[in-house]
This record gives sequence, structure tokens and C-alpha cells, in this order.
Amino acid sequence: MAAGREGGKEGGGPSAPLRRRRPAAAAHCVPRPGSSSGGRGAASARRKWGCAGRSRRGRGSSPAAIGPGGITATTATIGTGGMALRALWLLRHDPAAGGAVLFSRRYPTVELRAETFNGSARVPIPSDSAFLKALLLELKLEDEHLFVEHRDTCTRISHSCVHSVPTAAGELWPVLAFHKSGLIYACVPLVEGSLEPRPALLTVRGLSQGLALLLGIMDYVSPSRKNEAELSSKVGQLRTLLIQACPLGTPLNTNIRGLSSSFEDIQEMPVDKEQPAWRSSSYKGKPQVNVCIAEKVKCMQHDQRDAVDTWQVYGAVNCKCDIEGCAPNVTLSLTLPSNAPPLQDIVVHHCVTSVDPAMLLSTSAEPLHDSVYNGPYKFPFIPPSDSFDLCYYTSQVPVPPILGCYQLVEEGSQIKITVNLKLHESIKNSFEYCEARIPFFNRGPIAQLEHRVSYGQLDLFREKSLLVWVIGQKFPKSLEVSLTGTLSFGTAGKEHPTDYVCTGNTAYVKLYFRIPDFTLTGCYVDQHSVQIFVPGKPKITASRELISSDYYIWNSKAPAPMEHRKWTLGESPGNVQILKGW
Repeated sequence: MAAGREGGKEGGGPSAPLRRRRPAAAAHCVPRPGSSSGGRGAASARRKWGCAGRSRRGRGSSPAAIGPGGITATTATIGTGGMALRALWLLRHDPAAGGAVLFSRRYPTVELRAETFNGSARVPIPSDSAFLKALLLELKLEDEHLFVEHRDTCTRISHSCVHSVPTAAGELWPVLAFHKSGLIYACVPLVEGSLEPRPALLTVRGLSQGLALLLGIMDYVSPSRKNEAELSSKVGQLRTLLIQACPLGTPLNTNIRGLSSSFEDIQEMPVDKEQPAWRSSSYKGKPQVNVCIAEKVKCMQHDQRDAVDTWQVYGAVNCKCDIEGCAPNVTLSLTLPSNAPPLQDIVVHHCVTSVDPAMLLSTSAEPLHDSVYNGPYKFPFIPPSDSFDLCYYTSQVPVPPILGCYQLVEEGSQIKITVNLKLHESIKNSFEYCEARIPFFNRGPIAQLEHRVSYGQLDLFREKSLLVWVIGQKFPKSLEVSLTGTLSFGTAGKEHPTDYVCTGNTAYVKLYFRIPDFTLTGCYVDQHSVQIFVPGKPKITASRELISSDYYIWNSKAPAPMEHRKWTLGESPGNVQILKGW
């Protein structure tokens, strides 16, 4: 079914670009003479480690901390820009008791990315026990007095905290690790590229963020390292804190101590067992219920014997219930006039507690007959806290609200158009707006226009390819309006609209209208039928409206834009009808 193109071009502009914070630069650092590997947090590390290069701080970024090995780390909320960690560890080393794994976290989604970036050169993350043993050997915390070739050869002199750790599957690199006061903080950043040859450390963006996160963990854990019970408690909370600080392996906030304080301030709210999951908050105040029935009507009219006119009505019942209590019960009923067609294809919100199964089985795919469900349409429900659509429905109404005929013919270099519209007598003659838009595709600008309208006014849009007939808020007493006109066009340019359907004389008129306090089905909500089982007298507000949606009238003097099967009036299924008497 063809649709108009002039409405589709209307839309908002592109959203404002996101400003990405520049990551702190890394600098190769060497220890100052006489410095040791001990320290107290970022401030201590800043004093004890000197940089051979100068670190740069992006405008708007947080102050940078120099970590062990001299890699610059941002110590507050950071912009990741795609940087991630494959794994994270908190280890303990006791010269007498040996090493132990206090905490470990792996990120499978990042590991899948590592497979894509690194290919066959990727070394899998080993088990915690294997990693602990290999890292202790690499950091010279075990077998320090022995010569280990891969570690102690003069070709591997390194002053940074980035290590290559031998594993059974190969050398795991880069491993960011440092030892402070008996605890080892380690992580494996993701390298977004090939590992052969190894890229320069400055190009591995995850190192800076990984170090910032390790420093934040150290700042959170180190004050309690002498108290075993407090250390165990903090390590137990670390997994929960990292869900917010480093979700899915992406460091977002390195201030772990600040996150811990905010978690402690949160008071657990008592939860009523009867409160449903969709009712997230409780309302305090005078009870009130707002209900709005919004119906939309789609239509295709051709005024041709070999083309079938079709229309469809579908509605939505929107509710907003401000009622006290964890699970208030509300019952709402939809009412129809006695001669109105029934509601069909009903879909209800999951908050509806019970409904007649026959109501849900009524479908517009079958012709209307006496056994079709005709009500009552009653919906008991426990409302969500916010506005929601209680149900959706369709209905097989006998006629569309506005009948139309559009004729467009060419006479030499000119085009003559005729548009006739008639409001059906059963429709409320009170519009918020009503207008007919007549676009002209695959032609140049309108160079000359002569027209006559029986009602309303005709406007030519600025691009000179669209006529807008403003009918206004009422049809005349005769309920009929007409428009005739003669047009000539200039030379077409690239700026003029084109359409692959509307070629030749195939053209359409599209109607836009809204009728407040009216529905095509006659459906309404009786305020007295709304039942609310709470103390106090509630305030109930009900409204309804009818809005056009894809309401087209095609040129009857040109081929229809789609093929139609000829239906006799008795064979018309659902909302497919044949208009006669035009």
C-alpha cells in the first residue's frame, strides 16, 4: 500500500555529538635514585616515581596520578573510549606462607573481543593458581636468589609495571601488576590490535585506565590491610563495587572508596510482598485516574470500480492512575452504543488481572456474525506507577469519516485537478484541525496556479511542490467541500521531490484531521463505571479523540498504485469495503 512521502521528510535534526574526554597520556618513567617499591597510595607514588617524559592532561579531565612504573592514570570518573580489561586480580604474598588469591574477576565479553583483535597471537587467561605462581616468579617474589633466564637476562631490563608473564599457552602480555605492602594488584588490559610485533606501551590505551582502577582498589583496600576481618569484608564487597565501577570490563569510575560510601548511605526500602514488579513506587495524595481513548483511522480511497477502498480503525486506551497503596485494585469498563460494531483484536496490558477469554478471541480476520463477542469490556487491573496503555483494539466500522474523490488530468502543458470531500453525517462536525495536502512529485515548481475553493483556503508551500487546503474546524452545513484548479510547472531540478510510485498521473491527496471528544467506534468510558477499591472519593477524568493516520485519496483518472482483487460487497473481508453511491 503506497504511502505519502512529504510527511516522511519531516523530522528533527541530528543529535548533538557526544564530547569524548581525551585520555591521560602515558610517559615512560624510571625510579629516582634511592626510591623503593613501597608507598602509600597515589600521593606516595607521585612522590617516589619520576617521569622521563611529561604527562599531558586533557581539558576537563581529572587530576592524573603517576603509578608504579610511571604510567599516568586518571583517578576519578574517566571516559573509556572503548578501553577494557580482560581480567583483574587482587593477590597476597607472604614470604612465610606464600601467595594467595584474594579476589579475581574475568570478563568473557572482553575475551571475545581479544580473540577478534589479537587473532592467533592471543594467549588465554590462565587459571588463578597458575597465574599467581607465574606472576610471583615474574615479580621476583619467589626464587629471587635464583637466576631465571626469561626474567633476569640483561635484555629484559624493565623499569615499568607492565610485565610479560609466561604461561603454559605462551607469554601473557601486557600484564599490569605492582606489589604494595604485601598485596599484589594486577590486571590484563585489552590490546585493540595485533600483538605481533608488540605495540608500544603508549599505544595501548587500556594501560592508563587499568592502572587508575588498580590504584582506586589499592586506595580502598590498603587502610585495612593490618586488620584481617576488615580486609576480608572489603574484599567481599569488591565484586559488588566493580559491577558499577567496571561493568563488563570497562572502567567507568576508579573512585572505589567513594562508591563504597554511597552504597553504605543507601537504606534498604521495605518491600511489600503483594506489590507487583511493575509498580515501582507508591503515590501519596488524593486518588485520581485519567483515561484517554485515542482512535486512529487509516484509509485508501480510489473511486474506481477495479480498485477496492479500504479503511481500518484501531484504538488505544491510555491510563494514568495516581492511587495510594502497594497494590490498588481498579476496574475500568469500555462502553459502546447499542448499534456499534464490536471491538476486536483486543490486546491487554500485563497488569490486567483477569479477562473474559472470549473477548481476546474475537478477531477481525473473520466476518462479523451474531456469535461475535459484544461485551462487556471490563478490565480489572493493578495499575503501574506511570502512564500506560491498558489495551489496544480494532473495529470494523461501516464507513470512513470523510469520503473523497480526486481527479488529476493533463491538458496540454497544464494540469487540472478536482477534489471533492464529504463528511459522513454520523461524524461529529467539530475539528481541532482539518486539512488536505496535495503534493506533486517528479515535476518542477508550480509556476502558475488558478484555483477556486468552495470552503476554506488554499496555500502554496514555499518549495512550490505542495498545495495545502485548510478546511478549518467545521465543514459547511452541506457537509461537502470542493476544490478545482489549473496548474503549470517549471523546469524540474534536483531540489524538487521525486517518488517512484507517483509517476505519470498517479497522485494522491492526504488528509490530516483530529476530532476531540469523539471516537469512530463510539467507544467511551463511563466515569461512574470506574471502580477503585481505596479509601476516599477519587477524581476521574475521561477523554477521547479521533486522529487521521495515512489517510489517502488517490487520483481516480490514473491507475491505482497497487493491484486489487475485485470483491463483491458480500465477499468483503474485515474492514475491506466497497463504497457505492459516490
